[in-house]
Amino acid sequence: MHPFVQDFLNFQSVSLTAWHAVAALAETLRGAGFTPLQEQDPWQLAPGGRYFVCRGGSSLIAFALPEERPAGISIVAGHSDSPTFRILWQGAELRDNRYTRLNVEKYGGSIFSSWFDRPLSVAGRLFVREGDGVAVRLVQSRRDLCVIPNVAIHMNREVNSGYAYKPQVDLLPLWGGSDAPSLPAVLAEEAGVSPEDVVSADLQLYNRMPGCVWGAAEEFLSAPRLDDLECAYAAIRALAAVHPKAHIPMACVFDNEEVGSGSRQGADSTFLTDVLDRIAEGLSLSGEEKGRLYASSFLVSADNAHAVHPNHPEYTNATVQSLMNGGIVIKHSAALKYTTDGQSEGIFAEICRRAGIPVQHYANRPDMAGGSTLGHISLSHLSSAAVDVGLAQLAMHSAWETAGAQDLPLLADALRACLSTRVVLQGEGGFSLR
Repeated sequence: MHPFVQDFLNFQSVSLTAWHAVAALAETLRGAGFTPLQEQDPWQLAPGGRYFVCRGGSSLIAFALPEERPAGISIVAGHSDSPTFRILWQGAELRDNRYTRLNVEKYGGSIFSSWFDRPLSVAGRLFVREGDGVAVRLVQSRRDLCVIPNVAIHMNREVNSGYAYKPQVDLLPLWGGSDAPSLPAVLAEEAGVSPEDVVSADLQLYNRMPGCVWGAAEEFLSAPRLDDLECAYAAIRALAAVHPKAHIPMACVFDNEEVGSGSRQGADSTFLTDVLDRIAEGLSLSGEEKGRLYASSFLVSADNAHAVHPNHPEYTNATVQSLMNGGIVIKHSAALKYTTDGQSEGIFAEICRRAGIPVQHYANRPDMAGGSTLGHISLSHLSSAAVDVGLAQLAMHSAWETAGAQDLPLLADALRACLSTRVVLQGEGGFSLR
């Protein structure tokens, strides 16, 4: 197993929710010499400094400043959230004289069937009274706490014939017997606090199965939440290895992409432009200098792509297809669900060519609706040249996803090359790489 893949699996195993993922990424940045900033505090930025700031506990932006006046910005962006089920803290249990079930609602577009009959647990954050204030505690149970049980085929003969699952009926996890302890009591004990001191909580289910590398030649990587933890981890590791000379490299990890990015910590917020404005202010850039800096930006939106399915190749475009272990995927969409155009494709492909990193391409079948990601949403706040890329994977939005084990280290190398490169844009679409 490649050491970077093992590092990722270690990260993935503790990144049970977006809050846990960002906490783990923040520790990686601290270890690489990045200084944490708080949005509500004054910022003292210095040339050559390395910084990061979190918003909402589940989004993060990190950047490194050059020693000289910055002449451009290279940005890589991914997201921290994955499809799951949100637990309703108020009214968390449904009890009768036989069982106790958890009351959940779906978060994002999950493949429902993948969540059945597997060990699940609960993670998130608690808001706990401390003195005259309220503190946040990340919480996770490392126990198998619940299961979403299937109905036996003898009672549901249509389960293999396109059964339509009802989230409020079929997808409620079994928590215990009728007298099972309450969810708040169990999690408060796990967090070492009194249940009476818990003011509120954000909680989700997570799949307890550990990630692994497998296959006849150990060529595949499977784990929960590959979309988009692979890209988020690769982006932060790539930034940590970059020491810029004349531009600002930046890595963004946004929350809530799976539900449209419309939160204060999502890509459709002011988080990115707020940070960029604070950087410009901290470096005492004039209005014209700031405008020129923003106009000299290049964004790589990194979110996984669909690999050709071994049993259903007909679901992919006839000629523009991506394969696991085939290199970094450049994603295309005439409807601009992906931001790639000729200029940005050329920039990314040329950077990868110079670094010896293979690329491939993906487009949806023209007669099938595809997904989207945060790239085009980010561009509504920052007018930037942008490309959408990712890693080819199977079973996107399943509780257990599969990708190529060889691709992940390549992605880290490609993103490091992008963040190390100053892209100089020309008005007619040309560019140079420095």
